[in-house]
Amino acid sequence: MSKTQLRNSKTDLFNIASMLTDAELEVRDKVAEFVDRRVRPNIAQWFDDAHLPMELIPEMAELGLFGMHIDGYGCGGRSAVEYGIAMQEMEAGDSGLRTVISVQGSLAMTAIAKNGSEEQKQTWLPKMATGEIIGCFGLTEPTAGSDPSSMATHAKLVNGEWVLNGAKRWIGLATVAQVAIIWAKVSVADAKAAGVHPDGDTRPDDEMVVRGFIVPTETAGFRAEAIEQKLSMRASLQCDIALDDARVPVDAILPHNPGLRGPFLCLNEARYGIAWGALGAARDSIKDALEYASTRMQFGKPLTAYQLTQKKLADMTIALNKGQLMALQLGRANDAGTMELHQISMAKLDNVRVSIEIARECRTILGGNGITGDYSPLRHANNLESVRTYEGTDEVHTLIVGQKLTGEAAFS
Repeated sequence: MSKTQLRNSKTDLFNIASMLTDAELEVRDKVAEFVDRRVRPNIAQWFDDAHLPMELIPEMAELGLFGMHIDGYGCGGRSAVEYGIAMQEMEAGDSGLRTVISVQGSLAMTAIAKNGSEEQKQTWLPKMATGEIIGCFGLTEPTAGSDPSSMATHAKLVNGEWVLNGAKRWIGLATVAQVAIIWAKVSVADAKAAGVHPDGDTRPDDEMVVRGFIVPTETAGFRAEAIEQKLSMRASLQCDIALDDARVPVDAILPHNPGLRGPFLCLNEARYGIAWGALGAARDSIKDALEYASTRMQFGKPLTAYQLTQKKLADMTIALNKGQLMALQLGRANDAGTMELHQISMAKLDNVRVSIEIARECRTILGGNGITGDYSPLRHANNLESVRTYEGTDEVHTLIVGQKLTGEAAFS
């Protein structure tokens, strides 16, 4: 058995590694080596200090992690499965650090790649791929989370410029970003005047539609402030954004996919990455618990020699392998162009839910030592509480699956 096949073999009881291509295994091992070398020795301190290690950004870029699933413009053009595997390995290090890649690539860069003009793509994507420019994605608001259609942020065309007003909350990387993708409501009349209203759309001029804007963070009237005293995702940045008559050129609007389709195309990319990433946190939790239980002596023998401990480890590893098989099937469907919305929701919902349960159960094996930074499960469990909420709560994804089953939309 090769070194590549041996990695993670303790928890790979279903030999999922045998289902991966050489290219996929290469991505896995390259990112895992980075996590082993740069993240694991430092993450407990970063988490304790609530510190995002910006020095990792160039190294992440060098690994090709920013926009790695985007074709062209200096991006990696890797497969969906390769991207998912990379997210699993990054989140085995820490959810907050995986989120950096998700915000940059799946959200900000994907917003431009899927909704932007060719000029916008050429201007922004190459430097975002190299990490020279950091982006953020402003969709969620203080009073508009699961229901983005109720957003209050708006943009008005005034003397050839867009004037944006509103507020966003829980925006990753906003205080260190050079560019923000801001989603705002725009009147059909203003969209027509800007030349981005779809032909054949007969909506009245006073109707408001959601559109995306590329807003440099140095823009006057743009202000970002980090959210402090977090109990989760401490090695990353989540921020508030205020927009007070922030003015950008008329061509700052993203011209394609008006309405909520625009941001949802990006959210689906992020949700897909989460379905893989959460399992990395679960796998790392099992690894820590298994190693600890193998050497922790109680009543003359290691914890692993007790039936209750073996039951915990067996149940958790079976759940992990099932989640990994679902993520792999989802990735294959993504690469084949057959992935459906409800499938993303199924994987994001259940893999995150299962991963939280695994991390919590692993903490019980560690006993009192499990509440320290010396071991990963409780840190993973805390982080996963955020992962469970963002990019769609359990309730939202449950209703997406429920709608697929019943044909009835029960969101309100």
